[in-house]
Amino acid sequence: MPQKIGSEQSCRNNTAAAKARLYGHGITASYGEMCYHDNSLVSASLEALIQHLVPTVDYYPDIRFREVAPKLVQLLTEWTETFPYDFRDERMMRCLKDMTHHVARGDEYSWRAMQQMTQRLIKRLSALGQYEEAVAALNAVAAERPASLKSKQASGQRSDVLSVCDDPFVLAQQLTHIELDRLSFIGPEEFIQTFAMKDPLENHKGFFRKRKTSNLEAYVSWFNRLSYLVATEICMPVKKKHRARIIEFFIDVAQECFNIGNFNSLMAIITGMNMSPVSRLRKTWSKVNTDKFEILEHQMDPSSNFSNYRTALRGATQRSETAHSSQEKIVIPFFSLLIKDIYFLNEGCASRLTNGHINFEKLWELAKQVSEFLVWRQVICPFDRDRRILQYLVTTPVFSEDELHLASYESEGPENNMEKDSRRSLRWVLTHVHAVQTKHVNHS
Repeated sequence: MPQKIGSEQSCRNNTAAAKARLYGHGITASYGEMCYHDNSLVSASLEALIQHLVPTVDYYPDIRFREVAPKLVQLLTEWTETFPYDFRDERMMRCLKDMTHHVARGDEYSWRAMQQMTQRLIKRLSALGQYEEAVAALNAVAAERPASLKSKQASGQRSDVLSVCDDPFVLAQQLTHIELDRLSFIGPEEFIQTFAMKDPLENHKGFFRKRKTSNLEAYVSWFNRLSYLVATEICMPVKKKHRARIIEFFIDVAQECFNIGNFNSLMAIITGMNMSPVSRLRKTWSKVNTDKFEILEHQMDPSSNFSNYRTALRGATQRSETAHSSQEKIVIPFFSLLIKDIYFLNEGCASRLTNGHINFEKLWELAKQVSEFLVWRQVICPFDRDRRILQYLVTTPVFSEDELHLASYESEGPENNMEKDSRRSLRWVLTHVHAVQTKHVNHS
């Protein structure tokens, strides 16, 4: 966990006159209740920030509007492009429209810039709405439980991944399309909103009390779906030889994901292959050459705080920064770990110092991590889309956890009394659940 950032010792409530002193290897200066270190703001009271930002008589917009208008447009452009989802709130949009009317009275060039900015914002929000509707529709299709998935014996009616795509590189490319599509709609504020409600200082009523993290949550759900899809594909075939072939196929897909820089799909595949219903299939695994898989597991080993993965991520990031092709720009982080890092930074560092100042050093660190993510999510996937494969990946039904365990037992029988009891219990539970669902469908 990151250590708490202790800049408060360098900041005191001094007089308005600046007092500077040497602090560490740099200069720390306090101007009233605003504290700087090497010309970077490290803390300030909320009141001082407001006073610093609010216009005074010397540059009030009504007096020197032509000078203020371009800066106002620049500020609003930065806001709407970096945090467009703030403006899903009707009150925010009304404020933006009111601001546009004020600008229109004073500066025609700035007014045109505001109009263009608003059009881009509306386009972005419209795309967001369409994306959320599409994801909801896809999830509804994937949630349907056709009879062919109810039992392993009947699963032969269902297509498997090899019948849809038998090229590991192509499947890795389509997974990368899904990852980048979904990443592109996650708003940077969603990271902070995920944890903000735990901070009583943030639980105030106002414009932002209805914040949403739905796109971030949808992306986490995609990771889980991919893991369960991998496990389903492995546990579903009746023949051991076919199961082994699918395991080897997904190992190759995972390797291609690593080469591309798609660490999220890589980790989802590894997670699926390490689920207990899959890992217990010893006879199946005995037919598989696991050398590549062990190397990939080593790359994503959680020991030492995922040090191997973090090294690989740095390498991919450096490749992206000096990229000569679109493919080299791709960096898709292991998302759950990124959230965990931001969580510990948020929890491990105080938002307010003991003197009441806002801790800007913490905010700079949060901004650094989220800004890096913003660069990664802007990459356009260079691979050709295969709609049939994409449709299969996001909509084909997958086994639940109980169904996976039962399918695993039917592939390779229980090895001890505990597994025998588990299989008996699962059969009873799933039979009754299926009966209830069938009765519900018939009545509806």
